[in-house]
Amino acid sequence: MPTLLLYAAAALAEIAGCFSVWAWWRLGASPLWLVPGAASLVAFAFLLALTESEAAGRAFAAYGGVYIAASLVWLWAAEGQRPDRFDCAGAVLCLAGAGVILLAPRG
Repeated sequence: MPTLLLYAAAALAEIAGCFSVWAWWRLGASPLWLVPGAASLVAFAFLLALTESEAAGRAFAAYGGVYIAASLVWLWAAEGQRPDRFDCAGAVLCLAGAGVILLAPRG
């Protein structure tokens, strides 16, 4: 599975898992929300571990840019709040940084 696809799937799993805790803690949702949330966070960790990288820290750092952009998609799709131009500009910067980390020539 290509790295970008793994990162996108991992981001969805992480955001869904974290949102389940947010919904329970901050929005008063049922504690049962924590069950699929925990499963989602396990899936996140597994997906991120599948990425091709010689160093976990580098894989995690590059993933961070994808996570930020995916979080803004979640903001819009799940929470109904459209990201503003500063959100989008920040996400573009983070994705550029992730690209540098992933695509840099290394000996």
